Amino acid sequence: MRFGLFGSAQARRPAPGAELTDSSQGFREWIENNVEAEALGFHSTFVVEHHFTGFGQVSASLNLLTWLGARTTTLRLGTAVLVLPWHNPVLLAEQAATLDLLSGGRLDFGIGKGYRYNEFAGFCVAMEEAEPRFEEAMAVITRAFVSDTPFSHHGRYWQYDNIIVEPPTAQRPHPPFWMGAGSERSVRQVAERGYNLLLGQYDLADDVLRHVAQFRRDSEARGRAWDPMSAGVARAVHFTDTPEELEAAYVRRFQGHLRINKLAERPGDQRERFARHDEAEVRRLCDETAIFGTPDQIAEKIEALRQGGVEYVLINFGGSIANIRRFAREIMPAFAQPAPALAAQ
Repeated sequence: MRFGLFGSAQARRPAPGAELTDSSQGFREWIENNVEAEALGFHSTFVVEHHFTGFGQVSASLNLLTWLGARTTTLRLGTAVLVLPWHNPVLLAEQAATLDLLSGGRLDFGIGKGYRYNEFAGFCVAMEEAEPRFEEAMAVITRAFVSDTPFSHHGRYWQYDNIIVEPPTAQRPHPPFWMGAGSERSVRQVAERGYNLLLGQYDLADDVLRHVAQFRRDSEARGRAWDPMSAGVARAVHFTDTPEELEAAYVRRFQGHLRINKLAERPGDQRERFARHDEAEVRRLCDETAIFGTPDQIAEKIEALRQGGVEYVLINFGGSIANIRRFAREIMPAFAQPAPALAAQ
């Protein structure tokens, strides 16, 4: 198996009237954690993009990855994901190509449509436009990466005349495209596009195994040789040594999930997604998708994923360098050897 990192960094805004705070500290710690993770044998890092949270999530992920690329030599640099409806696709293609070129071809270009209401509202973009904006942006970006001669584009949202995107990418014809999915239909669409698959850290293990198996079938049916590294599964991992520590970790995950997903709610949403009667189900989902516990418990859950056909896991350690080091020392050696051959299901 191979392991990567998944998640975000935080640049905290100084509180009014408080002493001056170094807002860069969280970003710099994230960089140092990733530099050490490369030395410990991690294969990649995937960083999210979010805006207008008030608690300092990464908003300019390509900038952050460019800084990290200058500090590393082998670590794959992934976006999970760039939300295309908010970006000028040509400018995004230029920035991504620059990162890919300078890093020696280490960019994994993860893209998505977005889901948080507050972000679309902040950009004054209607959520109903997310899909057509995504499709048009992806068409422009793909053409920008592969075209060595000028082209023009006159679409619904963007227009360009006689342009050629520079610089060229190091990976040809372009960096690998990664796209998230969470249903049979969306997994099929990723396979049809020929992209790589990202599965989220709140997907239940049974769903993960089912989606990976389907992605393999759908990819092979289209003549694509199966590469287990084309399906990345995000998981939250945290070491705990006592039942009290485990319960505290579950509570923190649950509370963080509620806080972040509140940003996705539309005003007046009658579904009351996180109303009191739903909280027990949300807590169950958070607990069951977390890989928390002792080293033996963590290894057992990862082994279950491997036995189900998962060979690439992207881990959210919650910014803990101690967890990164402990995972490399106590878990990774057991998964260094290839798993027994598993037939496509």
